Amino acid sequence: MSKLSIDILTLFPEMFSGVLNSSILGKAQEKQLVQFHLINFRDYATNKHKQVDDYPYGGGGGMVLKPEPLFYAVEDRLSQLPTHVKPRILLMSPQGERFTQQKAEELARENHLIFICGHYEGYDERIRQYLVTDEISIGDYVLTGGELAAMVIIDSVVRLREGVLGNQSSPKDDSFSTGLLEYPQYTRPADFRGMKVPEVLLSGHHERIKEWRRRQALYRTWQRRPDLLKNYPLSDQEKAWIAEWEKQKEKQKKDVKRQ
Repeated sequence: MSKLSIDILTLFPEMFSGVLNSSILGKAQEKQLVQFHLINFRDYATNKHKQVDDYPYGGGGGMVLKPEPLFYAVEDRLSQLPTHVKPRILLMSPQGERFTQQKAEELARENHLIFICGHYEGYDERIRQYLVTDEISIGDYVLTGGELAAMVIIDSVVRLREGVLGNQSSPKDDSFSTGLLEYPQYTRPADFRGMKVPEVLLSGHHERIKEWRRRQALYRTWQRRPDLLKNYPLSDQEKAWIAEWEKQKEKQKKDVKRQ
C-alpha cells in the first residue's frame, strides 16, 4: 500500500503539531506510511487584510467563510499533484454525514485526503456544493472549529492503514468494526486484589475463548448500544443468548417491584 497523504486546510495550523507528531500518528510518519501537509488558507485571501470571512447575505448573526480562499487553496494544492490523483475533499461540519467506523475504513482505502477545517458561523454554501466530496460530522454537537473533528477522523483513519499498528489484527476486533462493541480485555496479573480474570481466558482453549468473547461482545452491545443490533445479522445462538438476557432482565424488574 502506498503512503497516505493528508492535507489540512486550517486557520490554526499550530493546533495540530502535538497530535500529528505524537503516539501512533508520529510513528506512522517515522515509518513513512503517512505524510501531513498543513495549509493556512488565510494565505489565499484576496484582500490586503487577509479576510477569510464576511457577513451573510440576508442578515443574521455571525460570520461566514468566504469561498475564494478555500477554492484557491484547494485548487493550488491539486495543481501540485499528478493529474491521475483525485483526493477526497472532506468538509468538517455539524451538518455532515455522521462519522462511523465504516466511514473510517472507507477513507483508509484512499491514498490522498484533504481536510477543510472551518471556523465562525459556517461556510458559504458554494463550498459545499462545488468543492467538497464529503461533508462529515463527528457528533450531534457544535465545536468552535473543525480542527478537533479533523484530528479525530485522521487518528481513526491512519491507524487502519497497513503497517501503522504493531499488530495488524488489532483494528479488526475494535468496537464497531465487527458491528458490535468490543469484548472485555484482561492482562496480568490474573488476580489483582481479589479481582480475577475469567477462568476461560486462562484455559488455553481457543474455541471456548472465542465463544466467550463473542458472547461478551454481544452482551455489552445489548446492554449499552442496543441500536447497533437493529441491522446486525444475529445467528440462532446469538438470538438465544439475547432471549436469555431479556428473560433475566424481566425477572430482575419483577423482583425489584416485590421489594
